[in-house]
Amino acid sequence: MHRLTGKTAVITGGGTGIGLATAKRFIEEGAFVYITGRRQERLDTAIAELGPNARAVQGSVSNLEDLAQLFATVKAERGSLDILVANAGFGEFAPLGQITPEQYDRAFDVNVKGVLFTVQLALPLMGKGGSIILTGSTTGSMGTPSFSIYSATKAAVRNFARSWAQDLRGTGIRVNVLSPGPTLTELAEEVVGRDAMIEMGAGTPIGHVGAPSDIAGVAAFLASSDSSFMTGSEVFADGGLAQI
Repeated sequence: MHRLTGKTAVITGGGTGIGLATAKRFIEEGAFVYITGRRQERLDTAIAELGPNARAVQGSVSNLEDLAQLFATVKAERGSLDILVANAGFGEFAPLGQITPEQYDRAFDVNVKGVLFTVQLALPLMGKGGSIILTGSTTGSMGTPSFSIYSATKAAVRNFARSWAQDLRGTGIRVNVLSPGPTLTELAEEVVGRDAMIEMGAGTPIGHVGAPSDIAGVAAFLASSDSSFMTGSEVFADGGLAQI
């Protein structure tokens, strides 16, 4: 299928995990993809894997100058933007009573501030038919021990989509949330642990942990005209974890 032929996409946090898998899928569907991330070496490895229909721009979504440079590059090279995946995220465990201001700032700077200004700076490049996809999480709907700060950021992302769908009335630009469940990514292995992720996946109705490509397939649906009657929605790709 080539549902994204001729489209230009930006994926933040695109050097690894779900972001990288989504970039691969978008390119397979015909898009030209910009990926961004903080670590140049990971971006270089990703671009070598993605091929000529991808471009990397190094930067952090919590830095407004980096974001401005990203979208200035897109404008100069492509002229406009069709798809935005605000995927960069950060999380760490801290139980109530032990949460520090620094932990709060790190999570909200990336997951809330970063998403807000990624979308806001991208908007001037987008027009009718544009699709904005925000990466949420099952934790935004569930209680998770020692993970309240991350969970709160993802609950904020969920409301961003609801509120922005109202703000974008009449523009032809859609905004939806894609919320993965237990997915075996590099970040998940670092924060939660590989064995814990596999165990969590085994406890879902599907019965196994997700792969980044599973989430990428849903992202391609939300990016394409197949989802043209959807905005303000949350789509769970979670093996049923938050559904029962």
